[in-house]
Amino acid sequence: MIPLPANNASDWTGPTGNNTYLLPGPPSVLIDAGVGHERHLRAIGEALAGAPLDLVLITHGHVDHVAGAPALAARWPAVVIRGGGVGAPLHDGEEFEAGGTRLRAVHTPGHAPDHFCFFDETSRDTYCGDLARIGGTIVIPASRGGSLRDYLASLRRIRALHPARLLPAHGPVVVDPLHVIDEYLAHRADRSAQIRRALDEGVTDPDAIVARVYPGLNPHLHAAARETVLAHLQALDEE
Repeated sequence: MIPLPANNASDWTGPTGNNTYLLPGPPSVLIDAGVGHERHLRAIGEALAGAPLDLVLITHGHVDHVAGAPALAARWPAVVIRGGGVGAPLHDGEEFEAGGTRLRAVHTPGHAPDHFCFFDETSRDTYCGDLARIGGTIVIPASRGGSLRDYLASLRRIRALHPARLLPAHGPVVVDPLHVIDEYLAHRADRSAQIRRALDEGVTDPDAIVARVYPGLNPHLHAAARETVLAHLQALDEE
């Protein structure tokens, strides 16, 4: 497995931008499409050393994961692209040959309805997209199909696989995945309790809840925090 940055650093994607991962093959498989940056395309070509790119598996349809698909198809016209709304849909449990191993698609909605992780049957590494990361939490964009209840179920589903490592779309490799997933579950429980307390005290406006439970938040991240608060409110309403 070769990690290849997509060269799209930003406040949203982090200081290193998106991670993509190349399994050189044959068949060669790229996890996530990046954004079409020329340096990313050049790095893929150098890693393949003249071999074709056979398959791109996209974790979900958010722009930083799919925008590079047209550029990949232009560079390698025979490539097959799956998932993310730009290729044929993925199916839960579907398996793919990937350079001496097999990857199993695991449907993990929550951050996005079409979110998938890819579980390496040999190493138990899990390419986890935007399911988890080091150094921050995951936005649950309620207005774009995000679901907190689905997200928590997805975390538990990946935990049950006992992954050896998580290879996220942002940030470093997670070498203690069970501990990190447990921290995520605990954090969401704490956040739900904070929001319940705010509601009990008569604070019902989502922006006012954001101000209460995210003190000192970078203004650039207010919209993301508001989306996650909405996801918590939806989950409480469903309960």
